[in-house]
Amino acid sequence: MNRSELIAAIAERAEVTRKDADAVLAAFAATVGDIVAKGDEKVIILGFLTFEHTHRAARTARNPQTGEPFEIAAGYSVKVSAGSKLKEAAKGK
Repeated sequence: MNRSELIAAIAERAEVTRKDADAVLAAFAATVGDIVAKGDEKVIILGFLTFEHTHRAARTARNPQTGEPFEIAAGYSVKVSAGSKLKEAAKGK
């Protein structure tokens, strides 16, 4: 499902226009992005998803073509975890 299909499904289920559904989805994405960028708190949608800012330590990797080792610098990433209701939905329950 791509973004436009998701917007159409949300609009139908919530009985709102596609424009309104698109605005809500854009606002949700922007808000989650802002909170994760700050890095001081998680975004938790109970039973569905958790978004968390994480730190990745520096590490050594290998070039698969040459086998030569190289360093990957430390950085930040986002961890997204599925909640219990989403896990149950994936099982078909």
